[in-house]
Amino acid sequence: MYKLKEIFKTKSNLLSMFRLLLAIPFWFLMDNLGLETYRIIIFCLCIFAAITDILDGYLARRFNEVTEMGKIIDPLADKVVIAVIIVKLFVSGEIPAYYFWIIILRDVIIFLGGIYVSKRIGRVLPSNMLGKITVASIGIFILIVLAQIEHNNIIYFSFFYLSILLTFASLTGYMIRSVEFMKKH
Repeated sequence: MYKLKEIFKTKSNLLSMFRLLLAIPFWFLMDNLGLETYRIIIFCLCIFAAITDILDGYLARRFNEVTEMGKIIDPLADKVVIAVIIVKLFVSGEIPAYYFWIIILRDVIIFLGGIYVSKRIGRVLPSNMLGKITVASIGIFILIVLAQIEHNNIIYFSFFYLSILLTFASLTGYMIRSVEFMKKH
């Protein structure tokens, strides 16, 4: 089992943990989506979370601080923060139910699959580029929703369907990759 103190060993793990904790203010702030000031704060907080995500990956590679704990906490932070935002956007009626279920089920399947694969091969599979691009497309779509861009706008339409397509592609890619790793081990 991973120890809590491992989180504090590297700057990148600290940033990931900080991003994970951002789920708490997101949860409460998003209860006030009807107020423009809160929407702007949430939008800025999303940008800040994205910057910490980019920065923690950069720091881990730059200072050779890639850890097993980092491989867990970084994608976990992404999944938790996105899940909180997606839940609140769904509850407030700003995204359709099927979009909510596609995003949430993908993350649940990847999370549970990750636990299974880790137990089978004895290590954590690192994130891959397709997964990172998928999270980025979902993040951009969230920003578009927060900016209240009209549903018939080409930007809204494009990122809505791109994020759905990438969600299915990344889930399929993750499953294929997992099977390949388990066959090797």
